[in-house]
Amino acid sequence: MARRFRGSETFKVDAKGRVSIPAAFRRVIEASDADWKEGLRPNIVIVYGDETQDWLELYTMRAIEEIDEQIEDMQRGSAERLWLEELMHGQSIETQIDDDGRLTLPQKLREKIGLSNEAFFISAGDYLKIWKPETYQAKAGSRTRKLAEKYPEDFDPRSLLPSRSRG
Repeated sequence: MARRFRGSETFKVDAKGRVSIPAAFRRVIEASDADWKEGLRPNIVIVYGDETQDWLELYTMRAIEEIDEQIEDMQRGSAERLWLEELMHGQSIETQIDDDGRLTLPQKLREKIGLSNEAFFISAGDYLKIWKPETYQAKAGSRTRKLAEKYPEDFDPRSLLPSRSRG
């Protein structure tokens, strides 16, 4: 069962805010939605964040349920829990992929991140980030380059991964 998104690509956005979701991404979304079965529309959650967030996050139902459980484990009433509740619950919408494999991005979300005729999707494991292509290049690409500059030229970023016990 596919569970992770892989890759990045720019897709056309039509005048109604619809963008086609590649079949490989749809398989991950379907496999991660316990309520989905053939003939039904798979569910997803779009987290749009506050006014400073200029990208959208598209979560599978499994991923959002894991986050919900982590929030539930936090101290009720703590500032950190309130912040995450507002972000993940209050600044998000649940929606579906339509029968033609498209996601409709509401106008207020398109306007928030400046999307017009193209959207850049980049995988982040169990969720996707959706950017205006130019914003991604200017901000996220720049952030990654700056981080890479902290390490030697031949540094392998996989060495940052924690070791895992096998057995």
